[in-house]
Amino acid sequence: MHELSIAMSIVELAQEEIEHRGGRITAVHLKLGALAGVVKEALLSSYEMACEDTCLAGSRLIFEDVPVIVFCPNCQAQRSLSSVQWFCCSECGTPTPEVVQGKELQVVALEILE
Repeated sequence: MHELSIAMSIVELAQEEIEHRGGRITAVHLKLGALAGVVKEALLSSYEMACEDTCLAGSRLIFEDVPVIVFCPNCQAQRSLSSVQWFCCSECGTPTPEVVQGKELQVVALEILE
């Protein structure tokens, strides 16, 4: 379960930030793309385990789901996918391998109680 190592990395990153700023972290905000290869429920569970006995104990993990956007070579435009199993332009149906967004796994904000 690689979600545990991801959760541990998130906790380490947040702890480093809080060492410099002070206060207590109440929430960690993540952008999570549909193609990130992470199971959200497993990451939530792993995050709770990784936070035990740290300054993040009791904090929340808040997700912003990022949809998959591809670049269509035929339309010359960015398009959303109708299905992550079907990498084709949602407008014209042209197959496209160029992913513009949807692979993200990024800490974007920390809520800190001073």
